Amino acid sequence: MNVLVTGGAGFIGRHLVDMLEKEYLVVNVDKLTYAGDPEATASQKNFIKGDILDQKKMEEIIQHYHIDTIVHAAAESHVDRSIVHPLVFTDTNVKGTQVLLEAAKNCEVKTFVQVSTDEVYGSLGQKGLFYEDSPISPNSPYAASKASGDLITLAYGRTYGMKVMITRCSNNYGPYQFPEKLIPRLIGKALYDEHLPIYGDGLNIRDWLHVEDHCRAIKLVMEEGIDGEVYNIGCQSEKTNLEIAKSILMSLDKPQSLISYVSDRLGHDRRYAINADKIQRELGWQPLIDMESGLRSTIEWYKENKDWWEKKWYEGRRREAVK
Repeated sequence: MNVLVTGGAGFIGRHLVDMLEKEYLVVNVDKLTYAGDPEATASQKNFIKGDILDQKKMEEIIQHYHIDTIVHAAAESHVDRSIVHPLVFTDTNVKGTQVLLEAAKNCEVKTFVQVSTDEVYGSLGQKGLFYEDSPISPNSPYAASKASGDLITLAYGRTYGMKVMITRCSNNYGPYQFPEKLIPRLIGKALYDEHLPIYGDGLNIRDWLHVEDHCRAIKLVMEEGIDGEVYNIGCQSEKTNLEIAKSILMSLDKPQSLISYVSDRLGHDRRYAINADKIQRELGWQPLIDMESGLRSTIEWYKENKDWWEKKWYEGRRREAVK
């Protein structure tokens, strides 16, 4: 299997490339936007800086490396940014997905895996779970752009006979996550005794999934998934944002008084929760890392790698300002 991974210098992508390279020829194509880590590519066997919107280049790469499988993980993914700059998300997550699908179709790629999110389903009440056939009802420009990419992927499968599959995961966490996201941001703030900003009342609920468990699931779908199917990936580790903040402070022996409430995010979904029975039943996947130990090891990683996340934060901001 010769695999093209898009976004392999990002948080999820770098873990996925590391995992897949143990068994397959893997090519990583990444634009290296603010959240891409050039250091991630140093150990990767085949890295190409490129834009998925460049169809000609994508086709050249596919043909040169005899790619038969594409795992599309490249995406703009931060909800706050999508509220401020929604068109960037449309370009990358909608148009970029279609350009990549078109290149895959033209080059007769055998398998296309779209890496998506549970946010396409919208918001849940206090009860219930998202299933693969739950209605799509996105509430942010980010979620809407990912939902659009999912629908385009399924349409290419049905129209052109391509083998396509979609994975929809719950919130990821783990080493090397860009410090704009909730868990690394709160860890960084706590380490410097700064106030931890929590949206609204802090009771928004997310199901948390360690990035390594997520990548194992993507790999399994790539290898054994059924054409045209959607697979939810979750860990049944529901926590409120406030619980996450308190756990981080407790682990670092910091006072709970560092928690600070700020105005709620526009269109903030109240709760996400995944039913992952399908991938467990049909493909045999199970999460291996529980939230308690996973969060503890993640906190330790950020404590021991201050230079990495501080540098990425300031580099990202600087690159953003230059545009």
